[in-house]
Amino acid sequence: MCCRKCSGYLPPFPHFATDAIHYGQEPEQWNSWAIVPPITLSTTFKQAEPGKNRGYEYTRVGNPSRHVLEKVMSSLNGAGHREQLMGLTCLAAADGAEHCLAYSSGMAATLNICHLLKTGDTIICTDDVYAGTRALFEKIKCDYHLEVVYVDCTNIKLLEDKIKEYPTTRLVWLESPTNPTLKVIDIKACADVAHRREGVLVAVDNSFMSPYFQRPLSLGADICMCSATKYINGHCDVLMGLVSVNSDDLYKKLKSLQSNLGAVPSPFDCYMCNRGLKTLHIRMKLHFKNGLAVAKFLGDHCHVEKVIYPGLPCHPQHEVVKKQCTGVSGIMSFYIKGDKENAFAFLRNLKVFTVAYSVGGFESLAEHPATMTHASVPEEVKKRLGITDTLIRLSVGLEDLEDLLADLDQALKAAFA
Repeated sequence: MCCRKCSGYLPPFPHFATDAIHYGQEPEQWNSWAIVPPITLSTTFKQAEPGKNRGYEYTRVGNPSRHVLEKVMSSLNGAGHREQLMGLTCLAAADGAEHCLAYSSGMAATLNICHLLKTGDTIICTDDVYAGTRALFEKIKCDYHLEVVYVDCTNIKLLEDKIKEYPTTRLVWLESPTNPTLKVIDIKACADVAHRREGVLVAVDNSFMSPYFQRPLSLGADICMCSATKYINGHCDVLMGLVSVNSDDLYKKLKSLQSNLGAVPSPFDCYMCNRGLKTLHIRMKLHFKNGLAVAKFLGDHCHVEKVIYPGLPCHPQHEVVKKQCTGVSGIMSFYIKGDKENAFAFLRNLKVFTVAYSVGGFESLAEHPATMTHASVPEEVKKRLGITDTLIRLSVGLEDLEDLLADLDQALKAAFA
């Protein structure tokens, strides 16, 4: 495979690995000078006198383990400044953001963002969105009298028209690539359109790309949300959500919500996520390599109807991918020939791939969106989006490539035996 630069993608974000490993991790900040930041389990912290503390008072409001993770992620998401390396945090470093906040799950992070809205506001959401996000939006739509409008955000004109149609628009929710049909949205174009109206926030779910391949804040988004359960932690053993922003005012509002709503991760989960983050740059390179090889293999297979992978030139938004990403992850979908029975037979016969929810771990996973992750989506919506009984989603992991290809081949052949 050609290097990402000569393949037309953005060049890699500079200093990513160094920031992920060192940003906000200085041993001197601990009395022990420990190289690995310690896990701080205490829920409360001693005060020298009432109202006078050393930066922490109660773990729901702030915790050293969480602080380290939030620092490094803000940098990796886009706003970290190299000259300030010794004073900022890890996730902020990853996202290149000024600020980052960690939550107990991706859905908790999304719910906190929704609390920025008030009764009567409108959310414009990309139509092919994660089913959990759609379910949440539909619930708050009823319970809190918000308007939620779904639109194909790959068509900028449609988004522009909807914002004009709904003057109460306060949040545009994007997901790129989308789940599970992997549409790629031009984040900058959408942000430019949305920001023509004062007071509209643009949030991007970046879970499928991670900050290693895509930085929505640098493309004009106001909020970058990631399910750290996926690639950032990368080991399928932590449930966590992350939100990165550049605006001080927006950070203060979200920080207050984080504290008051209380959906914060445990110190141990923060430690684990910070640990996983140290190898993100290595893992993503192999996810890309394996993912591209698997996509090409499936595209040539006699039992496959169509492959959807943003890293393939045949993807309808491949040029957008190259314009806003440094590479592509290991997530893809494909339509198997035949019917639902063939799809299920394929899944039953997999041996290296595991049939399970989620994506982004070191192990390869497969799922049937229509009956698993997107079972709750109304049938007419699934039909319109192309979530059919023959659609299968893969999360290509880090196993030996020859074993992955052999497993897919034998399972496809068995599905039609």
